Order: sequence, then structure tokens, then C-alpha cells
Amino acid sequence: MADNYKIGIEEEYFLVDAETKLVARRMPEGFLEAAKAATGGQIMGEFLQSQIEAVTLPHTDIKTAREELRHLRQAVAKVAAEHGLAILASGTHPTADWGKAQQSEGERYDAVMDDLQMIGQRNMLCGLHVHVELPDPDDRVDMMMRMMPYLPLFIALGTSSPFWRSHPTGLMGYRLAAYDELPRTGVPELFKTKEEFDAYVDALVKAGVMENSSYIWWSMRPSLKHPTLELRAPDCPTLVDDSIAIAALWRSLARRLTRNPHLNSDLNAVSRAIVVENKWRAQRYGVHGTFVGDNGAVTVAGLLEQILEETAEDADALDSLVEMNRCRTIVGAGTSADAQMAVFEAHGKTETRAQALQAVTDWIAVATLQ
Repeated sequence: MADNYKIGIEEEYFLVDAETKLVARRMPEGFLEAAKAATGGQIMGEFLQSQIEAVTLPHTDIKTAREELRHLRQAVAKVAAEHGLAILASGTHPTADWGKAQQSEGERYDAVMDDLQMIGQRNMLCGLHVHVELPDPDDRVDMMMRMMPYLPLFIALGTSSPFWRSHPTGLMGYRLAAYDELPRTGVPELFKTKEEFDAYVDALVKAGVMENSSYIWWSMRPSLKHPTLELRAPDCPTLVDDSIAIAALWRSLARRLTRNPHLNSDLNAVSRAIVVENKWRAQRYGVHGTFVGDNGAVTVAGLLEQILEETAEDADALDSLVEMNRCRTIVGAGTSADAQMAVFEAHGKTETRAQALQAVTDWIAVATLQ
């Protein structure tokens, strides 16, 4: 059993017109093939034609993962430019109209759209997924349960979706509000063993509800394709370094919980209900809010400091202490959602709403490739 906690990172991006930054309704012919060729097959199509996904290789060195993620963004942006397009790393596109979205071709996508109907068409959302390989893959369900209290923190750190259909939503992370309309989303059920999870999956498969566990879209899940526990909750951060910071924290926590098998092992229905509440607070307030703690309210900054201290030894062992500690910078300086709102409000003082939103999309496009 390996104890190097390999990680893999997946980021979803919007395809936009290079000039206007309006979301592309259709993927140009030949674009996806060219993007795959430029990245060794590490760019994938997504459910809607206006989105793509970049997938890193498995890594044990977080610094190498960072360089690869940066390379993937640059490579796909270069191909996009050749087709008159650009990419935006953000949980929602500030002005996109989901009613004009076009589904990608594929039997799986056809089946999902037939099941989800309008909810599927509304899925113009881009997330960050981080996979971590545990020493024993059979521990993933137990690990998923014990990771639950930390889930809202990851959501807060990744917030990059304050707009929806040209309107400020009042939420720092609106993406999950829309995404959680789908079935089998949100906070995982309180399964404590692999057998319980497998029984749930088997029941749904036998009933014809889904083909396999890849149709479970919880905020974190045991991956079907990989021997990993997959974090799915955060919006796609606009800055590469923010994605890496979140990945480093996820990996370090996985090591800490593996080394301390009794930590969070006593979670119950009340514990899960508090996680659900804190998830909402993360979506609403981002890094500026408070969570329900053991002894009253705790700030996001306070919870982060506690976790950084508790996982410092693990991050150091994984040579990712610097990367994990950047989470402190995210809380101090704000997330992409904070930056987007600052741009919007600054331009809104002297310009129209449309011009202010244009400034936001321009900022996202530039920051995506920084």
C-alpha cells in the first residue's frame, strides 16, 4: 500500500469568444481534437459544448502538478485562440444564458439530458475536482464521512461564482445552488462503511436509476474510474495557485485522517446537518462568513488557522506546506468571487451594468492565464 497520496486535478473552463468574452454556444469543429493533440489527450469535452475540462496526470510532487496545470491552461488557450476563442476559469460565467446552451454529443450525455431535462440545460457551471489516492482504496467511504466537517471550508476557499445570467446573486458561490438541483448532489449521505455505500449503489443500479456510481455527483465521492477520493465541491478557481492550494489542503487532510483513524469517526445525523448548514454559509458568504462550531460561531479564518496548524506535519511530509499555506492568502486577500465583485462595483460607479459585467469577464480571462 503506497503512502505517497498521489493527487490528480481536474478543472472545468468556459469557452468564450476571444473578443467579446461571451460564452460560445457551440464548440467549433476541430477544436477538441486540436486541444487533445496539444495536451496529449488531457483536454476533454463536457456536458455542454460551451465547456471543457483539463485533467492532470497523477502526481506525488505538488509543484509538478502546479506546472502541469499552468501548462494545460496555456496550451488549451493557445488552441482556443486559433479558433477565435478564449477560456475562463470561473464557477459561473457572469453573463451566460443557459437557455441557449447546446448539449455535447454522446450517448451518456443524451441519457443524462433525457433524465434531467431543463435542469441539465441549466448546468452551465464549472468546478474543480481533486483526486487523492489513499493507502487503502477500501478506506475511501470511511474517509469521505470523516472529511465532511471540512467540506464547507473547501467551498468557501474556491468561491468564484457571484453572478448568474448577468445579475449579482448575493452569493459568493452561486454555482452549487444551481448544481444541487441535480439528483445525488450536495453533502454525501452518512455512510460509514464501504458495504453501506455499495448497497446504496446496487439498489439504484438494480432499479434502473443509474448505470454505475459515476452518476453520483456528491460534493465528494469515491471515484469509479480511479482508486481515489474525489473532492468536487469547489468552484473552479480563476487563479492556478488557488487550485493548487486547495489540492494541497485536501491531500494533507487525507494523510492526517489516515494516520488518525478515530478522528471524526463519531459523526452522526446532527453532525451532518451542521455540515449542510455550513455548506450554505460557505456559498453565501465565502471566506467572510462564520461556521457553526462546537462552541458557537467560528470564522472561516479561525477554522482555517486551526486546520493549517493540525495538518502542518502532514503537509511538510508531502512537501506541500508552502502550497497549503496559500489558503491563508486566499482568506486574507479574497477569492475570485471577491475580485469579480470588486471589478463590477468599481466599473458600476461610472459605467452601465453591461459594461461593468464586460470588465468582469475581461478580468477573468486575463487572470485565468496569469
